[in-house]
Amino acid sequence: MKQIYLDYNATTPLLEEVVDAMLPFLESSFGNPSSVHSFGRPAREAIENARELFAKMINADTSEIVFTSCGSESNNLALKGILYLPDEKTKKGHVITSTIEHPSVLETCSHLESIGYPVTWLKVDENGRISIEELENSITDRTSLISIMYGNNEIGAIQDIPAIGAAAKKKGVVFHTDAVQVLGKVPVDVKKNNIDLLSVSAHKLYAPKGIGSIYIRKGLKMEALIHGGHQELSRRAGTENVAGIVAFGKACEISMRDMEAENRHLSKVKEKLKNGLITRIPKIRFNSPESNCLPTTLNVGFLGVEGESILINLDLKGVAVSTGSACSSGSVEPSHVLVAIGTPVEYSQSSLRFSFGRFTKEEDIDYVVEILPPIVEKLRSMSPIWNG
Repeated sequence: MKQIYLDYNATTPLLEEVVDAMLPFLESSFGNPSSVHSFGRPAREAIENARELFAKMINADTSEIVFTSCGSESNNLALKGILYLPDEKTKKGHVITSTIEHPSVLETCSHLESIGYPVTWLKVDENGRISIEELENSITDRTSLISIMYGNNEIGAIQDIPAIGAAAKKKGVVFHTDAVQVLGKVPVDVKKNNIDLLSVSAHKLYAPKGIGSIYIRKGLKMEALIHGGHQELSRRAGTENVAGIVAFGKACEISMRDMEAENRHLSKVKEKLKNGLITRIPKIRFNSPESNCLPTTLNVGFLGVEGESILINLDLKGVAVSTGSACSSGSVEPSHVLVAIGTPVEYSQSSLRFSFGRFTKEEDIDYVVEILPPIVEKLRSMSPIWNG
């Protein structure tokens, strides 16, 4: 049976070059990077090399890069690190975010709200984008932080980051963006776009799980979440994950080399699937926006059937897809993102997310377009919604 992976937004396989780069730091080069002797120095040099590669990728300085364990930790550090400053709760403390953020931002903002920090939840339009005018009108003299994701993990909508950054800078407000899904898919320039804080995760970029990073603009005051040693410029204590950091740096290097060609490929397979579904299956709805959308992502609703039922049937045929965010799996509620963009309930509960990567082949798409229509037809024949 074929094995086709179309869930790259959840995680990506490791590239062979990435594995080769990290292996020495799992075997012979095992020294602690904080040690000054000959065992520790190669580890320190490797970390700093990776820091340079990621900094170059987003047009930052190496002193502005802090390595973490994942995107969720980076998001928590961004939000709590600003809000927990001694002067913020009494003088400011207001946060602005959107209703379609990743759970690590949504839940953190809900927690902050529960302990007294005011939070403004911006709505989005049918394309998953906030209103810049509404954002500007929401900024007050108490606003400490704006946190708006760069690209959405479920529908692929890309926000107007330059406009958000400009609005934040004009009002003197710190701007954080969760860029986990966009790194390696679109060019990122923190200086050009007035980004103060930016979160990423390596396992979305063909590197291992358990390593992430946060860009922190030079001069920005923040509270640490993890106290202890002086690692990562005293921003994040704890012995560094050397092998993971090396792997992340290598993945950044490869991405900078291949991004343009890879995006052309991703756009091609995405369009091929979209056209195939339009031709073969009636009564479907594309939840991903037509423009300003990640080339990796296509979210589709199939009227009259449960998305999970389609997912299981595809899995039995060797095709892996998702019904939404991997961090929300197990929830019986409709996707908060699909609800926020106004997706009718009969489609929000029948939606699948197809996400593509560098190993997706055109013949993989041909196979999906071949097997999916009879699956949907069979499920619809048993559906009281479809036959009612």
